[in-house]
Amino acid sequence: MKGIIYLIAFSMVALALPSCSPAEGNKTGHEYMPDMAHSIAYEANVNNYYSYHIWGSKEEHHSFSIPKKPVKGTIARGYTSEITNGQSSNSISTTVNGHKNYYYQDTEDERIRASNEILTNPIPLTEAALTKGKSNYTIYCAICHGDKGDGAGYLVRDDGGKYPAQPANFLKDEFIASSEGRYYHGIYYGKNVMSGYTDKLSYEERWQVVHYIRSLQATAKGLKYNEKENTFSNSQALAAARKLYNNVGLPR
Repeated sequence: MKGIIYLIAFSMVALALPSCSPAEGNKTGHEYMPDMAHSIAYEANVNNYYSYHIWGSKEEHHSFSIPKKPVKGTIARGYTSEITNGQSSNSISTTVNGHKNYYYQDTEDERIRASNEILTNPIPLTEAALTKGKSNYTIYCAICHGDKGDGAGYLVRDDGGKYPAQPANFLKDEFIASSEGRYYHGIYYGKNVMSGYTDKLSYEERWQVVHYIRSLQATAKGLKYNEKENTFSNSQALAAARKLYNNVGLPR
């Protein structure tokens, strides 16, 4: 009986010793159910070769895990497609003032800084951009700012209910004089009771909405703002408005 006990004890020690193999460097020692710790599947950009995976060599595994060239027709983040005769020929960078990141904070000082530093719209003025801008403006903006941009949207008209604050009237000289940065910052973070739209409008869509707002202002001034003709951006009316409001200390 005592011999059986010794035999069982010796067997348990013999089984326990291999599990106590030292762990050092990149070696973890013996592992229980290693497939739960080491992915059998290939993982993009991760060379996770494990010797107990019985298929393929280390070199083959590495060749499958390294980064590949982009799929034909794809466009890198921060770029827009340049369309020529209906074909996407290459791409042009639109990473202006941050596409992946917006380098201005949600404060009044930063709003003024963005207004003074961001003076141009990085998205080309095209009919497609205006069409998309109008669509998103109608969905997200017109209910407060009005279809014409006059601040008389459904929520503030007599038959639409009451609103705690008057939405901006984009047709006033103050807003015509404002820079593109003031609009983009407002769309990005919101202003007063208006919340931001970063979760609803993409980078390009925000700038397309700014284009459409400019087209509404141009129409109100009897000017043109479209792909074929732009008499608004460099108009005397815009220059005079900006001069007036800059002189009294208001942000562009």
